[in-house]
Amino acid sequence: MLLLQVGDRTDVVTVVRDVQVGQVLAEDDLGKASIALDPAVKAVRSEDLKSVVGRRAAVELKSGSLLAPSQVTKDSLVKAGEQLVPIGLEPKQIPATELVPGQRVQLVHVPAQGTTDTGKASEAAAQTIEGRVVKASGAAPGTGIVVVDVATSAADGPTAAVWEAAGSLHLVLAAADGS
Repeated sequence: MLLLQVGDRTDVVTVVRDVQVGQVLAEDDLGKASIALDPAVKAVRSEDLKSVVGRRAAVELKSGSLLAPSQVTKDSLVKAGEQLVPIGLEPKQIPATELVPGQRVQLVHVPAQGTTDTGKASEAAAQTIEGRVVKASGAAPGTGIVVVDVATSAADGPTAAVWEAAGSLHLVLAAADGS
């Protein structure tokens, strides 16, 4: 019985070099392997290799891993009516939780707290923009700056860029159900 299972191999697609989220897959990014595959594991079969070439990586793909059908998409990661806003944030401006593509976020404009003519502190209300993480970099050595690509509505993209340039933007994770 064991000998029969060892001989039962499946030809699958592997990742031969790292591929970033959103990058279009080329044939050079992919390879083939013959493995004993558990039926619970969903992997792209080697005969389907051509069908994934030209698609985008929906997640970061690491060299040496199997390619699953859910890891590729034919869609652009930025949808019609959206803009991609790159946001450079210091560690104190983002959650410590790792940001992953698809997470819903709010971009919060936190205006500088100043004083009014009467000498009393002004408390301007925070403004928010809804967004979705497309990609997040690791913290840059020395500065700790994390760059997060956020898809926002086309109407909100320029506003988010202005807030980011002014250094008055914080990123808040939305609840999993979107509320």
